[in-house]
Amino acid sequence: MTLKPLADRVVVKLVEAEETTASGIILAASAQEKPQVAKVIAVGPGGLVDGKEVTMYVQAGQKVITSKYSGTEVKLDGDEYTIVRQGDILAVVE
Repeated sequence: MTLKPLADRVVVKLVEAEETTASGIILAASAQEKPQVAKVIAVGPGGLVDGKEVTMYVQAGQKVITSKYSGTEVKLDGDEYTIVRQGDILAVVE
């Protein structure tokens, strides 16, 4: 099964958080920050959204930074994805 986003929606998969700090301290799962870096899995077609023309700027395969608590979490075939609006993507990581 695949996810096909509509309008200005983007399906992303969060990159796993680091379990070890730079100094070598291992963090418990509850102490880890929610990751904000995600890989783009699928991109909607854009088009007319709320009366405005939306052009999609991100592409599948790119790494992006999203707003910390944005989007809707979805579980599909054992994998967790987040569906966000393109406006919730803050930057592309190159």
